[in-house]
Amino acid sequence: MNIRLGYLAGFLGCLCFINSVNAQERDDRATILNFKGIQYTSKDSLFYTNFRFRMQNRLKFNNVLDGESNNSLEARIRRLRMRMDGYIYTPKISYSVQLAFTRGDQDFDDSGVPNIIRDAVVFYNFSDDFYISFGQNKLPGNRQRVTSSGSQQFAERSLVNANFNIDRDFGLTFHLNKKIAHMPIHAKAAISTGEGRAVNTTDDGLAYTGRLEFLPLGEFTNDGDYSEGDLEREKKPKLSLGLGYSYNDRTTRVNGQTGKFVVNPFTLKTSFADAMFKYAGFAYQAEYMRRDVDNPFNTVDDQFNQNDGSEPEEVHAFKGWGINQQASYILHGGYELAGRYTYVKPHEQIRNVESQIDVVELGFTKYIKAHRLKVQLNGNYTVKNGDFGNSHSKNAWGGTFQIELGI
Repeated sequence: MNIRLGYLAGFLGCLCFINSVNAQERDDRATILNFKGIQYTSKDSLFYTNFRFRMQNRLKFNNVLDGESNNSLEARIRRLRMRMDGYIYTPKISYSVQLAFTRGDQDFDDSGVPNIIRDAVVFYNFSDDFYISFGQNKLPGNRQRVTSSGSQQFAERSLVNANFNIDRDFGLTFHLNKKIAHMPIHAKAAISTGEGRAVNTTDDGLAYTGRLEFLPLGEFTNDGDYSEGDLEREKKPKLSLGLGYSYNDRTTRVNGQTGKFVVNPFTLKTSFADAMFKYAGFAYQAEYMRRDVDNPFNTVDDQFNQNDGSEPEEVHAFKGWGINQQASYILHGGYELAGRYTYVKPHEQIRNVESQIDVVELGFTKYIKAHRLKVQLNGNYTVKNGDFGNSHSKNAWGGTFQIELGI
């Protein structure tokens, strides 16, 4: 553990020699500047808070082509979240709190506990370009996971993200924004518990995560590198390239920070690379993720997961790799057309329980007030084991209609 801490300290120390750049407001930082929603400032200006909420109402249908009645209909509130950001005593000490009120947002099925708290994190801002955070928040993982679900151009993130993302955790994160010559660099590194947001105690098997972003063409307008679709219609081409790695040492959950608790801890090694390009209403992004684990198979721990007395449930970590690509264009009037292709390849060790999957999706979005108020209509075709024929019994057609509203 001490060796890894040394590497992390050296990584941050080297970056401190790079020329500085003024940091902009990002999703992994408390929103305390230029907020125009519901807000309050004390008379002595020593306390400030702002309040936001958002919801996603969804109707979703899935038709499996197996000739049986395996169709599914989903009509529900997918998201209902409330968030507060602000500072106390000085803007150097800021905070962010986010609460979730739907079952699917609370990790209930895996832990048996309604985990209402999604974020509860304190930031200390040493300067505009260097700050640290302590508490529960998103880890600096793949771009699509760190990008808010409220800023996505499809109703759901890709299957690559679903299988490999590292989600939220409790720990300490370092954030550094600098420049090499005229190229902005964003660097993040975290030390966290490794078991996510559903535990009270943890062992010495921690998680270590790092991410670097390079913006060779300069900063995006309004932090558009963490908002899908070119709603700003960039006047000049903008590009962001990201690389990262997570080492989750002896985690007790099947997906690291998420999933069911298991009997035998295992170590997950997740690497990711991604890119975002925007220009004149056109947007393209790509994401590659890979997860390695020595033995992906495990057994559910009944101490944390309810069991009816039957045989112990066998589970497995998803070992393998995947790539997601999506492109879009904003038409006049706030209409967007988007396409997405996702490919997930399981490792040979789990091929008996997981299939190779291709997903082709088309999206139509009407932005009424950017990402704060939008209507989404998506259609998708899911292909198992490379057989694109519509007669293949394991394939499926699906569609989603969703309304997003928030401030």
